[in-house]
Amino acid sequence: MEFLYDFGLFLAQAITLVIAILVVVGGVFALGSRQKKAEHEGHIEIRNLNEKYKQIDETIRHVITDDDTLKIDQKAEKKAEKAKAKAAKKQRKKGGDEAEEPTRHRLFILAFDGDLKASATENLREEISAVLPQVGEGDEVLVKLESPGGLVHGYGLAASQLSRIRDAGATLTVAVDKVAASGGYMMACVASRIISAPFAVIGSIGVLAQLPNFHRLLKKHDIDFELLTAGEYKRTLTIFGENTDKGREKFVEELEKTHELFKHFVSTNRPQLDMAEVATGEVWYGQQAVENGLVDDIQTSDTFVQSRLADWDVYEVRFVHKKNWQEKLGMAAEGTLERSFLKLWQHSRGNNTHS
Repeated sequence: MEFLYDFGLFLAQAITLVIAILVVVGGVFALGSRQKKAEHEGHIEIRNLNEKYKQIDETIRHVITDDDTLKIDQKAEKKAEKAKAKAAKKQRKKGGDEAEEPTRHRLFILAFDGDLKASATENLREEISAVLPQVGEGDEVLVKLESPGGLVHGYGLAASQLSRIRDAGATLTVAVDKVAASGGYMMACVASRIISAPFAVIGSIGVLAQLPNFHRLLKKHDIDFELLTAGEYKRTLTIFGENTDKGREKFVEELEKTHELFKHFVSTNRPQLDMAEVATGEVWYGQQAVENGLVDDIQTSDTFVQSRLADWDVYEVRFVHKKNWQEKLGMAAEGTLERSFLKLWQHSRGNNTHS
């Protein structure tokens, strides 16, 4: 029996190794395919949150409310709906045949989950392009933003995408539930209004650059490294070459210029800020950020959305990339690998229990 157990364990480990290899290979194929994928390959998904929460409410009420009370509530709701329809009809009659029923405003919700390269910008671009033609007078766009920042040019483009909403005359609100720092705040400051959870991390209006240098290691092992450039400042600091004080000074100068551009962008969008106070690279939690003007109100995105459901039509919009077979294979292999590890863990736990 011990031989069969050892053989079974070896077989499980071998299968796990094969699956792991498939995951790596599938991931490589998926990455290469994604890089070559055209930007338009995908589709817009839109969900009516009014209907979603209405169904949730009805489900809960049927569970926690007794039948008699539920019937009374349903009758009262029908009576209220009839009274509302009758009042609307009376108002139309009073205003003439051409009088129209007041339209409900609409809230469109987008989400941006930022990484170092601001990769979500492509999705954001598609979502904004889809929403803008539908935004009417009095409508609003809410962007749920989460990002610790990243590359300057990536987040600069993402902020420019949000500027399209304001340039179109629409009201833009940004909600930060966890973090909007550095490039994340560069995006947030474009909004007409910024709301933040009490302990969300806000700010970091600064510029950071860091890199290792292996020059002394290469020199120790008698390895030469040559870097050829045309232009005095084509390369200021290098990873493998010997860095100079002049190169460091130029690099810091470039960081300072980028910081000035960052501060100018923020002050243009939020002129009420004291840049000497907030552009130090520090971060603040939500309540502190309200006090220094970085955000406008303490409120979570959930609270904001819930406050609109009664009187507004609320829609969640997202752009979904079309997955090719390599990506699907990678996801399937990843799921199989997770299940295999779980079974091995459970099996080992069971053996330990019996020992």
